[in-house]
Amino acid sequence: MSKRTRRTFSQEFKQQIVNLYLAGKPRVEIIREYELTASAFDKWVKQSKTSGSFKEKDNLTP
Repeated sequence: MSKRTRRTFSQEFKQQIVNLYLAGKPRVEIIREYELTASAFDKWVKQSKTSGSFKEKDNLTP
């Protein structure tokens, strides 16, 4: 069994993905096309809507 390496994504990439979704591209298509996890995608959309930032420190709840 091989160990998966954790991928990292730039702020710009995350914003592009969210923009595709907001422009009407179906969630499932984006996840498949870019080989993303649904949880990561959902997190990015939520972060974009709440704070407009993808940095963890900007998305902490008080």
